[in-house]
Amino acid sequence: MQLDIPRDRDNEFTPKIVPKHQSGIFGIEGKVIAVYASGMATRDIHDQIKEIYGVEISSEMVSRINDRVMP
Repeated sequence: MQLDIPRDRDNEFTPKIVPKHQSGIFGIEGKVIAVYASGMATRDIHDQIKEIYGVEISSEMVSRINDRVMP
């Protein structure tokens, strides 16, 4: 996923989804995996993440996150 980081000369910007100096959304990934393990469908997980975090992730991204941990 490509991130657009705004310039912040005064160091006042605090990202809410991906914390500073991190390149992944590990908190969201953990939630996706936990909810998927409980039996929720990928489309429902998409809706839950949007409701909780206010972020749109595709059903395909949910599937890719889960495919990475399945092995």
